[in-house]
Amino acid sequence: MPVQTSGHFTYDDWQEQSLTAQDASPRLSRASVANTFTGGIEAAGTACAYTNVYLTPETGSFTGLEVFTGTLDGRRGSFVAEERGVFGADGTVHCTFEVVAGSGTGELAGLRGTGSFTHRQGGTTVPYTFTYELD
Repeated sequence: MPVQTSGHFTYDDWQEQSLTAQDASPRLSRASVANTFTGGIEAAGTACAYTNVYLTPETGSFTGLEVFTGTLDGRRGSFVAEERGVFGADGTVHCTFEVVAGSGTGELAGLRGTGSFTHRQGGTTVPYTFTYELD
């Protein structure tokens, strides 16, 4: 039976490197990110890598992978999520993510699930939702 959980996360670090000329259109970049999740997912200092494509200086899309180590509703372990999203000129970021099959460890072995978040410009925390099942 699927379980839904939620919480918030904050960006701890964002290091971005351009892979094409800064004035190129479209422009490609890579970002290394660390986040701290609270709520249903408790994970400090996640490891995340994004590839971003800027269609304009303010709009584009991204894909990435994020490793979570901590707890999910009290169950200890780790898992990897594949993330896809878009960002708009108004500063809003929409992202969906899915657990990479077979990536769950410890009490999270057999984890499957999907989630999403929307970050609005100026916000200091980002709310997320996550629906999951465990074998």
